Amino acid sequence: MQILDTIGDTGLGVVASTCKELQELRVFPSDLYGVGNAAVTEEGLVAISAGCPKLNSILYFCQQMTNAALITVAKNCPNFIRFRLCTLNPTIPDAVTNLPLDEGFGAIVKSCKGLKRLSVSGLLTDQVFLYIGMYAEHLEMLSIAFAGDSDKGMLYVLNGCKKLKKLEIRDSPFGNVALLADIGKYETMRSLWMSSCEVTYGACKSLAEKMPRLNVEIINEGDQIEASPDARQRVEKMYLYRTLVGPRRDAPDYVWTL
Repeated sequence: MQILDTIGDTGLGVVASTCKELQELRVFPSDLYGVGNAAVTEEGLVAISAGCPKLNSILYFCQQMTNAALITVAKNCPNFIRFRLCTLNPTIPDAVTNLPLDEGFGAIVKSCKGLKRLSVSGLLTDQVFLYIGMYAEHLEMLSIAFAGDSDKGMLYVLNGCKKLKKLEIRDSPFGNVALLADIGKYETMRSLWMSSCEVTYGACKSLAEKMPRLNVEIINEGDQIEASPDARQRVEKMYLYRTLVGPRRDAPDYVWTL
């Protein structure tokens, strides 16, 4: 089922009471800025989890969330293989306690043993990535935005998630230490995307030199990096992926292959 958030929590309650066989749900925002619309909250998500026990995949855009709601959802629906939560304010804390949402997402990865895809959102510290690294044994794709405190968060994920294939990170404080700590890990992954993080040109170049079977690309759409960049200059966007044929020849001018 695909619906807009104008359905509201009441509408999701109706879905929960009538669609007992529902396995996949996507709730999209009708207004990214949340002005004038009855957007859904944690109440709608809890209702769906209680009424649809076979639910295994969800994409949920919402105005707010709580740890208690996520813990309840984890108990009601332990068979999630895809769990993607997007709060319209990407750094909003628990709507009741004002705490980070670490414990809620921790409950999701602890209960949902078969989880393969996860997108996290809301105020989050390195603690949530410790939980992900410890419990998300089958995770293949992780999307992170505006989350974490330090390089430790990214390292928890890379060191713990042995089946990880794709990692997407933006607007997070992960830098060179996390990128270069275990470069052999990238041989088992499909790709790593980092944008608006703390990675520098020098670190990207070093990685490319040490791992010739990886394509390391820097994307300079806005000319953020000069023709002869300083090694300490921060990279706005970096894309890393495995290759069997060497650097690609069809890249546009704003994509630099190191």
